Amino acid sequence: MPDLEAAAARVAAGDVQAFGEIVEGTSRELVRLAARLSGSLPDGEDVVQDAYVRAFRALVAGRFDGRSSVKTWLYQIVTHRAIDGLRSTARSPMPLGHLDELPTPAGATPEAHLALVELGEWLEVLPAEQRAVVVLKSVEGFSSKETAEILGCSEGAVEQRLVRARATLRARRGTT
Repeated sequence: MPDLEAAAARVAAGDVQAFGEIVEGTSRELVRLAARLSGSLPDGEDVVQDAYVRAFRALVAGRFDGRSSVKTWLYQIVTHRAIDGLRSTARSPMPLGHLDELPTPAGATPEAHLALVELGEWLEVLPAEQRAVVVLKSVEGFSSKETAEILGCSEGAVEQRLVRARATLRARRGTT
């Protein structure tokens, strides 16, 4: 994986080509995240494209303050764009039928990939903020502190959203 911090510094210093290293080093995982949050692979790809444009502009303008890592910052942008997209449509997310086309994590077995697709079907029932917490913590493996940083909320809010998401999923399991 490229050194994202160094690439970001080079972009901020005027080397716009260095942004390609950031894209190369993060696109697979960001598309996977955005698709799970937004509800479909095409929507996820759109979210990531928009996030990269925003990130590039922020780097060139010197607005990235470095308080978080570049990776965390990109996760933050993607997560917020996906949540905003769900809110702005004022509808339920589209069925997650394209999630079987998502990039699979390196070394994942076919069974693990199938489990991720099934997880996507369960995520459909969650509100955007709860879905984001479940995906960031349980799928992407971020800690509560990192998840709170990405979402711009407290660790307590992360835990509360996770409790609500689990309750929603338990209730759904009882009806299936």
